[in-house]
Amino acid sequence: MTFIDLNSDLGEGFGRWTLGDDAEMLGIVTSANIACGFHAGDPLVIRQTVLGARDAGVAIGAHVGYRDLAGFGRRNMDVSSAELVADVIYQIGALQGVARAAGTSVTYVKPHGALYNTIVHDERQARDVVTAITEIDPTLAVLGLPGSAVLRLADAAGLRAVTEAFADRAYTPAGTLVSRREAGSVLHDPELVADRMVQLATEGTLTAIDGSLISVDADSICVHGDSPGATGMARHVRSALTRAGIDVSAFAPRPGEIHAGQ
Repeated sequence: MTFIDLNSDLGEGFGRWTLGDDAEMLGIVTSANIACGFHAGDPLVIRQTVLGARDAGVAIGAHVGYRDLAGFGRRNMDVSSAELVADVIYQIGALQGVARAAGTSVTYVKPHGALYNTIVHDERQARDVVTAITEIDPTLAVLGLPGSAVLRLADAAGLRAVTEAFADRAYTPAGTLVSRREAGSVLHDPELVADRMVQLATEGTLTAIDGSLISVDADSICVHGDSPGATGMARHVRSALTRAGIDVSAFAPRPGEIHAGQ
């Protein structure tokens, strides 16, 4: 691999509640998954984050989720297909409107939280998300977990399917994320995380929580913006990748821009 994207979940503050350091993170990552108001984010926070991403030259993605502000989008929901399609269209459209007003655009979609995890295996909800994206803007890429139902269905629908790995999360031997309810699911050592991401980018492998070596196909690396020390960890990861000769650049450049690896 000669290049890889670095993404983070941003714009997740709400009213007087501030979450993460979006301004600093926008100086590190190459893609911003911006909340669309359903799991987090209000119009002012969303607009400020879009403007920050525009000014930093960071690609903008719609971070769509369940309508669950109280649970931060991390509670499983049995939403009907009609409602889920409408909700995803609504969220993407809202962010597209804010981006258009700022003179920029949305280039991809990354589902959030419980929705992200559900559509790894749930064919029905995965199809609903793909349907929503196809109906509102089939030029949008879809960012998700390797081997997930949503990426398989996105590819079948003619959408660009992009795979990602998580810098600060532990993996099972099956290549899925260790549940946050389990000990050791979140990694906190910046040096360890950075070394793992260099291993991922150069060898395509990661060490699972049981010590086994697993293959992980990833075009992008996610560093969570709401974790303690998130920006420091992100800087460690980017610096380590650069030292290893990896070009850190967006997988979905803005219109008119050409990816360094293309």
